[in-house]
Amino acid sequence: MGIEKILPLEQAYKKVDELKQRGVRVVLTNGCFDLLHPGHTRLFAEARKLGDVLIVAMNSDRSVCALKGKNRALQPERERAEIIAAMAAVDYVTIFDDESVLSVVKRMMPDVLVKGGHYTLDQIVGRDDVEAAGGRVVPIPVVPGYSTTAIIEAARRAVGTRL
Repeated sequence: MGIEKILPLEQAYKKVDELKQRGVRVVLTNGCFDLLHPGHTRLFAEARKLGDVLIVAMNSDRSVCALKGKNRALQPERERAEIIAAMAAVDYVTIFDDESVLSVVKRMMPDVLVKGGHYTLDQIVGRDDVEAAGGRVVPIPVVPGYSTTAIIEAARRAVGTRL
């Protein structure tokens, strides 16, 4: 279930073009989503309310490793994508390999670009491009008490070893 919602990047670009031609309001969010938690699911739910279709652009295993360190990603990209695709709020998932999402944002040019509220507007990659094209950039408030780093640290303490 949901696997049909996972699109290769080029196919995702074509899907966004098609949707926008039909007047569909496209929302894009992105991230590593290494260990999904309620902060992520709530981000997706809130992001989905801002448009007609929510696309999640997810970092590949290689780019997660480059961004987060050699011990990450904890879950393979296909598994992360499948879990995200199974969520009702998510319409499509795609995987990108760059460390920055900028080229994806520039190509998709969503009507709404969403990031978690731990990013300031100035830190949101692609903000200038989206706003220049008439789109909105929306930070969604972080859900206190949830973070992938905190989950990893709790697991390390629980097993007394390095993860």
